[in-house]
Amino acid sequence: MNVGVAHSEVNPNTRVMNSRGMWLTYALGVGMLHIVLLSIPFFSVPVAWTLTNVIHNLGMYVFLHAVKGTPFETPDQGKARLLTHWEQLDYGVQFTSSRKFFTISPIIL
Repeated sequence: MNVGVAHSEVNPNTRVMNSRGMWLTYALGVGMLHIVLLSIPFFSVPVAWTLTNVIHNLGMYVFLHAVKGTPFETPDQGKARLLTHWEQLDYGVQFTSSRKFFTISPIIL
């Protein structure tokens, strides 16, 4: 274990959503949430879809827009600690494929 050694990225939070298989993992997680909600006997299918949508949107709001900073030690002199994950995504560049995916996915859901 190398203590005090920074990652190769300045901020690994910026590239995590572009990593291989991340979108598939995200979609499978939403699907698993829906299956778990469908397995509860007194939830009808429309109620399960509504709860899937609400839980997904609340979770993504907290993860992308409410929590600031990074879980990593970054050598950027504390710039990332003032930014949300959405602001850090793809180094703040607008209209990238990750940002489009995370904008479209709640609409489709």
